Amino acid sequence: MDGYKIEIQPPAEFLYVLGDKMMEKKILNYALIVAGGKGTRMGSKVSKQFLNLAGRPVLYHTLKVFSECKDIHSIILVVSREDMEFTRNEIVGKYNFTKVEAIVEGGRERQHSVYNGLEAIGNCNVVLIHDGARPFINEKIIKDGIIYAEKFGACACGVRPKDTIKVIDSSGFSADTPDRDTLIAVQTPQAFRYELIMNCHRRLMEEGIRATDDTMVAERYGHRVYLYEGDYKNIKITTPEDMLLGEEILRELS
Repeated sequence: MDGYKIEIQPPAEFLYVLGDKMMEKKILNYALIVAGGKGTRMGSKVSKQFLNLAGRPVLYHTLKVFSECKDIHSIILVVSREDMEFTRNEIVGKYNFTKVEAIVEGGRERQHSVYNGLEAIGNCNVVLIHDGARPFINEKIIKDGIIYAEKFGACACGVRPKDTIKVIDSSGFSADTPDRDTLIAVQTPQAFRYELIMNCHRRLMEEGIRATDDTMVAERYGHRVYLYEGDYKNIKITTPEDMLLGEEILRELS
């Protein structure tokens, strides 16, 4: 696979000596951060994850939270081919994100990017797949994701919709009104035991099936997904209005 890779030595507490060889324990938790999006809906020529939020790129804020979480031992970052050098120099290098183990080239669609990122992971317990343009993730959501992924195999955070949700028919009329208490607006990270989601994505690629969400991938192959509490602040930066809201959230968090 083409792509820039940073070689790092695993922390000492994750190594043990077997004879005269140093062996890795399989207890590492990875964050796989997908940051290959463009600025189409943002109306910008700059990829949305590189737009400045409070003076620093959106992706910086995302990486900072995962880097500071002690339960995350390594990070795989997936970006488009044209953004790889910028990411290496102006994000990872500039801000000294030493947990970033590899910068991997993204694929044609999100599912291909996730698959490329999963293939770059070594010994792994739980992998948390997260949108690079969701900079307001917090440590509790990360830790809960690891706990529930270990327990159930697959999980995702989310929040209850605040608005009434309508199902629309092909003519533009309301067809149904689901009970709001049964609905969750799913966010990321979505966390999985590594072997489970790797095997599911491999099968998906072999079958040539399209999926827009990693929980859909797990569910397709018979795995139930536990849904746990996210945060209304955990928004995805998509439109100019999100940047304004993001500035307010950062002020509140600081």
